Order: sequence, then structure tokens, then C-alpha cells
Amino acid sequence: MLLDTFATKKSPLRYFLKLSYNGSSFHGWQIQPNAPSVQEFLNDKLSLILRSEINVVGAGRTDTGVHAKVMYAHFDWPEALTDRSAFLNSLNKMLSPAVYVQECLAVKDDAHARFDASNRAYEYWVNRERNPFQHFLAANIFYPLDFDLMNEAANTLCYQGDFSSFSKSKTQTKTNICEIRKAYWEDHGAQWVFHIEADRFLRNMVRAIVGSLVEVGKGRMSIPEFKNMIESKNRSNAGESVPAQGLYLTKVDYPPEIFLDER
Repeated sequence: MLLDTFATKKSPLRYFLKLSYNGSSFHGWQIQPNAPSVQEFLNDKLSLILRSEINVVGAGRTDTGVHAKVMYAHFDWPEALTDRSAFLNSLNKMLSPAVYVQECLAVKDDAHARFDASNRAYEYWVNRERNPFQHFLAANIFYPLDFDLMNEAANTLCYQGDFSSFSKSKTQTKTNICEIRKAYWEDHGAQWVFHIEADRFLRNMVRAIVGSLVEVGKGRMSIPEFKNMIESKNRSNAGESVPAQGLYLTKVDYPPEIFLDER
């Protein structure tokens, strides 16, 4: 489909793309040297379809192998996309089955996919029984775990504080203060799902939290020890990070006033 069929000459606009992706074949969201990333893949296809260099800015960065049920990214384009349905159809035909763009939304010129995000949510999926169809899309943890104790420990996370114990060292963040608003496990029988929601997340934070909760579930860390570990602000005191394949970004919220479209 030709660009002229869904673009007209008007004032420059900023757009949010709402997308999802299977991270199994990507080295994370952010562009990496000599490794495929979702950001680079999307840039290439947008640049091809719009016949100009496009650089998208994501709501955050997901690590190698991490998935997104919902991710937002913004880009600027000096022409109004008048037929965004046709634009999305053309774009999705060019994308691999691992990436799908759900919406293209007009936003205010100063709206920012990362800095305007007010809330984010993740899920971490754990297989409790062998499942050949989910083997590479969830962590495989088959040894005994105390579900109720893990939920009790998860509940202690819901406050605003310094979560350095769950952060990679030597990051560029100015603060490790986060407000965790929800944290709990759901039992689906053959699968357990950990839900966590916060205003922001540190690098590797969710995987480190789940790894620490697993230590609680195995009986290697008590609830008081779990709390003391967080208060220590020392990553070496927390559990090992669980595999990336079980982690999904599931929600990113924005103030409604940044959108020009009715939602």
C-alpha cells in the first residue's frame, strides 16, 4: 500500500503505537549492537513504509527473552495519518508473527511514551507441571513451594520505598524508589502467575523479586528475613533472578489528557 493512501500534508504530529510481542527471538526491546531487538525491527519497518527514517521511543526496556502483552512506543511524523486503519494493516503485514501493532493513537506533541507512563504491570508465569506447549513461554519450577507463604511475602512489597535489593548494579537510574501498588500470586493449577503493579520498575526488578519469593517458597528465607533483605538495599542478599521467558509486560497506563483520540 502506498504512503499517499493514508497520509496527508499537515502539521507534524506525535503518535503512540500500542503493540505486543513475543520476546523469544529478540535481545530485548532496546537497540543492541549486532543483536536483533524489537525497537530496531519496528524502526526498520516504519521507516520502510513511511519512506523516512523513523526512531520509536518505548515505554521502557524489556530484557532479552522478555515478552510484552502491551507495550507503547511513540514516534513523530510530519504528515497526518488520516487512514490509520490502512496504515496498521500495511505495517502488520510487514512485521513478523512475533510482533503485532494493535493501535496507532494521536497524542499531544509533548506526550512521551516513557516519561508520561503513570503505572506499569507485569506478570510472571511459572509452570508447575511439564507442558510442551508452554515450556519456552514460562519458567519451569517443578519442586515443592509453599504458595501461601509466597503470597504472604508478596504482600509485604506493597509500599513506597527503596528497592535496590532487586536492581541491577551500575544502572543509570537516579533513584531506586518505587511504589509497588499490587503484588500477589494466582494459582491456576498447572501454572502459577505472579502479578505486580507499580509506578516504575528497576532493571531486572521483577525477576529478582520472583527469585526471592521462590526462596521463601522453598523455606530458605523467612518472612522477617525477606523484609530485612529488602531493607538491606543489597542485591547480593536477594534471590537469583528467574529466567526471562516467564516475564510479560501486561499494562502501561497514561493520563487520559495526553490523547487526542477518544478512547
